[in-house]
Amino acid sequence: MGVRPVAIRRVEDSLVIEWDDGFRGRIEFSRLREACPCASCREKRQQPPDPFRILSEAELRSGPLRPLAMPSRGAYAYQIVWSDGHDTGIYPLELLRKLCEPA
Repeated sequence: MGVRPVAIRRVEDSLVIEWDDGFRGRIEFSRLREACPCASCREKRQQPPDPFRILSEAELRSGPLRPLAMPSRGAYAYQIVWSDGHDTGIYPLELLRKLCEPA
């Protein structure tokens, strides 16, 4: 099995993850959300951007996008519940490690 997180903290606009191999990584919330692995987000990333997209009421009310909760899903992933209500992304540990920049 690969490396595992030993600590996850929210620091300003990022997650800071300490891994069991000693690596300490940082992922900005915006990068984390852009990499959401759920089916609807993957589909949206494959479409051209819509410059006339209208924000939903939830997006307008939510303020800065941030994770509200991050429950583990077994020993292999975390689900992230976002401030705009999006909660279908299950982030495997391998993806979280890949997104980490040295902190």
